[in-house]
Amino acid sequence: MIKNIVFDLGNVLISFKPSEFLDKKGYSSEEKNIILNDIFNSQEWTRIDKGEITTPEAIDLISVKSSLKKAEISSFFDLRRNILYPVKQNIKILPALKKQGYRLYFLSNFPDDLFDEVYSGNAFFRYFSGGIISARVKAAKPDRKIFDILLEKYSLLPGECLFIDDIEINVQTAKKIGMKAIWLYDSLDLKQLIEEALNYNSR
Repeated sequence: MIKNIVFDLGNVLISFKPSEFLDKKGYSSEEKNIILNDIFNSQEWTRIDKGEITTPEAIDLISVKSSLKKAEISSFFDLRRNILYPVKQNIKILPALKKQGYRLYFLSNFPDDLFDEVYSGNAFFRYFSGGIISARVKAAKPDRKIFDILLEKYSLLPGECLFIDDIEINVQTAKKIGMKAIWLYDSLDLKQLIEEALNYNSR
């Protein structure tokens, strides 16, 4: 029986779509591709999530190999908070799930220096019993290690957990360790998918 629901944050509860943001700001396709490749899709971005390097270190490393100027790179890191905003239709389901007795947790690849601001700026975190941020435990999805850290810290059984993520490989890892899992490739249909998963689970 499912007792715990574990949410990814990015593009599940908090929208993070740099490509759409850059389009809205009027960047050309060429400019957008450089920014996405050199910053948001870079190895350094992943290393920040893993807690291997800090944001200032990432900016220094990217500036050495990018055609973007260091000040430009730094400005895009400052813009991260402007790209993040709550996915309201998904957040709306949290109070009902909590009221039904499910314990809610988050498990997210997230940079350390940004999380405190996101946490304090979003009241929906009050519905959660806890969670794990990758940079703080030096492990990131899809590595099984970060899942094990969550399970151990909160004494959770995999078979009692429903995991939700927008990236398929992360969902595959959850299933391999015994969790029921939802691959959320469209954030608009989360309520229906959770209801279907919980109803199936109760049969």
